[in-house]
Amino acid sequence: MAGGPSTPALAAAVSDAGGLGFLAAGYKSADRMAAEIEEVRATSSAPYGVNLFLVEPYEPDPTRLDAYIRSLEAEAARLGADLGEPRWDDDDWQGKLQVVLDVRPAAVSFTFGCPSAEVLRTLAKHDVLTAVTVTSVAEAREAVARGAASLAVQGPDAGGHRGTWDLDAHPDQTPLLDLVSAVVAEVAVPVAVGGGVTTARDVASVLERGAVAAQVGTAYLLADEAGTNPVHRAALTDPDFTTTALTRAYTGRWARGVANRFMAEHDDAPAGYPHLHHVTAPLRAAAVAAGDAQVAHLWAGTGFADARSIPAKEITASLAP
Repeated sequence: MAGGPSTPALAAAVSDAGGLGFLAAGYKSADRMAAEIEEVRATSSAPYGVNLFLVEPYEPDPTRLDAYIRSLEAEAARLGADLGEPRWDDDDWQGKLQVVLDVRPAAVSFTFGCPSAEVLRTLAKHDVLTAVTVTSVAEAREAVARGAASLAVQGPDAGGHRGTWDLDAHPDQTPLLDLVSAVVAEVAVPVAVGGGVTTARDVASVLERGAVAAQVGTAYLLADEAGTNPVHRAALTDPDFTTTALTRAYTGRWARGVANRFMAEHDDAPAGYPHLHHVTAPLRAAAVAAGDAQVAHLWAGTGFADARSIPAKEITASLAP
C-alpha cells in the first residue's frame, strides 16, 4: 500500500485492533520512514511492522523504453505535465535498513526480492522477525534457504505490485489456495497469505490451507485512516469501474489495478522498474489533480468491491473468521 494509502494512523489502528499493522516504506526517504515510525509509536504501544522494497539493478531495453516514453507525450501534454526522467535507484535501501536496525519493529517484510543471508541473520540477531514476499514455490524455497524467518505468500489477485522477483517474467498465476498449499508443503517456516483476501471467509480459507495469518491490503483502501487519494477512493465505488487487470504501464513492473483507459491503451509497456515509475509519476500526479480516473493509477485487488468507508478497527474486526 505504498504511495499513499499506507499511513501511520492506519498501521497503528490495525495493530490496536488486534492485527499487525504495517507501514509501507516504499518511495520514501529513510528520514521520512523514521519519522512515520515515530508517529506509529507515539500513537500505539502495540507491535507493528515495516515493509521495504528490495530493488535489484536492472536496465530496460533502451529502444522500447524510448518508444514508450514518446507514446506518453500526448497524454502528458493534455494534462499539462512534463514526463519524468527514467532512472534506477534502490529506494534508499541501506538507509532504511539502518532505520529498521535502530528502531527494531516487531517485523519487517520485503517486496520484489529477498535480502542476503547476512542481512537476514543480522535482523534475526536484533530480534526483528523477517518476512519475504514470494509468489511461487521456487521463490519460497530460496527465501527460506537464505534464512527468512517467515514468508508472505502473495497470490495473483493481489492489488498493487506483484512481489515477483524476476522483473522480466510474467507473474505466476497459480490460484491463491493452490499456491498456499504448495508452499506450506515445501517450507518449515510460518506463512502469511494475501492476494484477494478481503473477507472473513477468505481469511478462514487461507488458514485452512496451513497459513498462520492473512495479509490484507485492498479491504483497507477506503478506511478512514487510509491515505488513499480522492480519485482513487471514488473509483473504488464507481459502478463504471467493475474489473481489475495487470499492467506495467505505470511503473514498468506488473501491478493490479482497477481497469481504466490508460491501462488499455498502454498494454505494450516494457519492463523497467523503477524507470517507468519515475517517468509517469508527474503524469499520474496531474491526473489525480485533474480528477481523471481514466489516467490515474488505481491499485486494487480483485476483491475491491468489499472495501468499505469505515474505521480500520471495524474492518479488522470484520475479518476475524
